[in-house]
Amino acid sequence: TGYDEVSLLSLSTGDYTGISELLTNLMGCFVKERVAVSLSSMRVGTLNKALASEIRKVRKTGFTLAPEAGSERLRLLINKGIKEEDLLKGAEEVFALGWKALKLYFMTGLPTETEADIAEIVRLAGAVKRAGRSAKGGRPPQVNVSVATFIPKPFTPFQWEPQATTDESRAVQRILRKRLKGQGLGFKWHDPAMSLLEGVFSRGDRRLSPVILKAFESGCRFDGWSEHFDPAPWQAAFAGEGIDTDFYTTRRRPAEEVFPWEHLRPGVTKEFLYEEYEKALVLAQTPDCKVEGCPDCGVCDHKTVKNILATRSELEGVCSSSESVGDVRSAPAADTPVQSTGRVRLIFSKKGNMRFLGHLEIVGVMKRMIRRAALPVVYSQGFHPLPKLVFSPPLPVGMESDGELLDIDLGSDTGGGPLTPAIVMERLNRVAPEGIRFLEAASISLNSSAPSASIGEVEYTILLKDGPKGLDIDLEKIDGILRDFQTKDSFLLRIFKKDKVREVDIRPLVSELRLDGDGDGGGKLRLVLKKADGPVLRPVDVLVGLLNLSVEDASLIPILKTKTAH
Repeated sequence: TGYDEVSLLSLSTGDYTGISELLTNLMGCFVKERVAVSLSSMRVGTLNKALASEIRKVRKTGFTLAPEAGSERLRLLINKGIKEEDLLKGAEEVFALGWKALKLYFMTGLPTETEADIAEIVRLAGAVKRAGRSAKGGRPPQVNVSVATFIPKPFTPFQWEPQATTDESRAVQRILRKRLKGQGLGFKWHDPAMSLLEGVFSRGDRRLSPVILKAFESGCRFDGWSEHFDPAPWQAAFAGEGIDTDFYTTRRRPAEEVFPWEHLRPGVTKEFLYEEYEKALVLAQTPDCKVEGCPDCGVCDHKTVKNILATRSELEGVCSSSESVGDVRSAPAADTPVQSTGRVRLIFSKKGNMRFLGHLEIVGVMKRMIRRAALPVVYSQGFHPLPKLVFSPPLPVGMESDGELLDIDLGSDTGGGPLTPAIVMERLNRVAPEGIRFLEAASISLNSSAPSASIGEVEYTILLKDGPKGLDIDLEKIDGILRDFQTKDSFLLRIFKKDKVREVDIRPLVSELRLDGDGDGGGKLRLVLKKADGPVLRPVDVLVGLLNLSVEDASLIPILKTKTAH
């Protein structure tokens, strides 16, 4: 695919007993390809220095540690034997290995939670930051606290428990926001209104089906994304069906209640779950069956379903590489310096749907293409190594181009043989998406100036006839305006950028401006702009100022960047 990261997802990745062997094996496959491996949230106590050391071989991907609750009392209640010293040790190791940021995940609204438990989140996060500062030699690390409202789920010991109300969740979040800010800690939270919906549908029944349909018909889409979420249509849908959401979320359910999900059989018995619920309320612990004895939950029948830990031999050969696990363990880290053996400058076109991608998106596309083309690109050093690519100045979104520049620093080709500019261009075109095409390639010196510094003039073709419908294009009038422009030594133009307006003399910046007619009665405007110090002049600015167009209308006229001159 060309992507540079593989992520292992799990509710608790570190609880997988073969995680060390799997991660070591994967890193052996990917380290030479500069593909990073990231892990999802790690329960405190399952992260160790060996795992972190493997991950950092390519790039220091993000780390999330999940203490789950601020106080040890609540961690005992949810049967998580997480010790504060384990959290601090894990944080110290991560920061000592070079990470600059760490995210801590907590739940609020847990059964029996008090304000003292909330205060413990702040205290614990502060202790992690101090541990990180110590591990980094006094430099302050970035510690972000992420909280979500606890949602009781089916087939868990807390399926009988009420969920915190939206008002209660917001009150807790206000406390945390204020106190964490005072300690210089980042804070992110889950929208309580969204948590309410999750709680309703987690323990809901078939009466909710028409609610979902009503909300959909009211325009609800992609509600898991905060920018699309609007609770109002959902509230109207619940009201329209006579549904009280408190029935599903905020009431404590009696032990004998029959749940809507009881026709499903997950293996764990309802009796075992209720026993666990009662034990939780008195902080009694149930040991992990992969470490201690079987708690007789009902999942294993010890005949066809058994609790068996994976062995090392079963984990070998995970990747398709011919290297053995022994070889993999000695794989070099990706931060070993690789010297540039040459630099190639390419000219590429960006057309069709690709014109709608912004500069950073195009950079991402190019990185994936280079990886798919198996080019030995050289990487920078440091915390987040990046391929050594240099582009010409960003093209405005919506503009097509036949003259984009890209410099690539290359090392030795592992396949052997000379890696000529023609071969580089052929490999890239073989994997290029529709709308991207490489037109020219040439070797340049490693001391050459960046594309932006070497540009002298840029040529554009503006297709006036293909502008927005209703736009009055009078070619004779435009031709007169252009002739008048050519006779002047100075031409002041108002340039609009965001909320600011600047007056600039554009005459020294315009090398050529002429109207070319065609057989269709339309016209093409040829514009050549010089590079100069000071404000950047865009073709749209010229259209706005010369033709007295609005920025909106001018932006809809097709513009093709045809050539970049040095």
